[in-house]
Amino acid sequence: MQAYSPLRRAPAVGAFVAGLALALPAAAQDAAAPTLDSGDTAWMLISTALVLMMTIPGLALFYAGMVRKKNILATLMQSFAITALVTVLWTIAGYSLAFTPGNAFIGGLDKVLLAGVGVDSLQGTIPETVFAMFQLTFAIITPALITGAFADRMKFSALLVFMSVWLFVVYVPVAHWVWGGGFLGGDGVLDFAGGTVVHINAGVAGLVAALVLGKRLGFGSENMAPANLTFAVIGASLLWVGWFGFNAGSAVAANGLAGMAMAVTQIATAAAALTWMFVEWALRGKPSVLGIISGAVGGLVAITPAAGFVTPGGALIIGLIAGAVCYWGATWLKHKMGYDDSLDAFGVHGIGGLTGALLTGVFAAEAVGGKTGLLEGNVEQLWLQAYGAGVTILWCGVATFVILKIIDATIGLRVSPEDETMGLDLSLHGEKIHD
Repeated sequence: MQAYSPLRRAPAVGAFVAGLALALPAAAQDAAAPTLDSGDTAWMLISTALVLMMTIPGLALFYAGMVRKKNILATLMQSFAITALVTVLWTIAGYSLAFTPGNAFIGGLDKVLLAGVGVDSLQGTIPETVFAMFQLTFAIITPALITGAFADRMKFSALLVFMSVWLFVVYVPVAHWVWGGGFLGGDGVLDFAGGTVVHINAGVAGLVAALVLGKRLGFGSENMAPANLTFAVIGASLLWVGWFGFNAGSAVAANGLAGMAMAVTQIATAAAALTWMFVEWALRGKPSVLGIISGAVGGLVAITPAAGFVTPGGALIIGLIAGAVCYWGATWLKHKMGYDDSLDAFGVHGIGGLTGALLTGVFAAEAVGGKTGLLEGNVEQLWLQAYGAGVTILWCGVATFVILKIIDATIGLRVSPEDETMGLDLSLHGEKIHD
């Protein structure tokens, strides 16, 4: 038997080392390339369905329960029609303009009609089809939220035109600015799940629409009480449950960040619901069903931009503040300023979204999302949040006003007094809810 000699193995070892050296760059490339994760994909499929549920049936029932009986079907129709309309527009060009490379202000046209979005294309660790549909559900609910501000008085034809133009002129650019590689995200503005893109946008647009259309006939003299609070409670409950897809789904992965986003969403929502309830109880003598569900929605709105950046303690404080501030916005501010925000789209979504955006700059914790806020010594983040909100308010307010004025000058915005008195169910759709 020959004795073992390391020198005899040197050529083989050398060849192995050389081969390993050649293989390492390729292995590094493979490691860097995204691969599909079935767990992430499953969670995002669920989240997409949950966010769609927020509009139909969630928001549809929430709003329909708060209008008068003669307008219930028309209100349901608005949410349902917007869901269909935005889906088509998003497919044609909305997704491409929001989420493909372009410039600091708008994306490109590479994915018009979802070109190139196939079964094998990925966005991170999930199919790009799932990502595009998840973002679609955000694009659906944002214009649908606006309808609450002008309930009972806009022509259906005007609504369809307005929502089509508004989607491309306001929503798509702001989504690109914050999430699609645009200047607000690049400047460091934090918006985890849509406090700026969705809620400030929708709330400001709703306020402008309420001002341009004017008050409902009989506002201040007739009984405008909700026709069916049962619908509203069911709708608010669906919003609460669906919001876990909205916030936790914005982690775009089944991971610890999604878990934290889910936890802080629940905490802030509960705190805001209780705050609104107790404030109303103290000031008006009784806690109302409409009050507690409105408070819950205010908490959901306020925690949305912060969900991936704050601790449970921060979420609790955000919820407590949001419940009180949204109550103030939906009651005192609305009556003081005299505008007819029918279902408090601005009072809850505009005020709540602004509150949440600013408080994100206060409570952002490095241990959660890698970003620091005012309480951890980063004063600049609060100013960045104010800057992001301010830019969105300015663009949305001016653009919405111009769009509405053009539509009013061409096809008209508002139904006739006779149609409004009859109710939109019969006058616009030829249907009504029978006794």
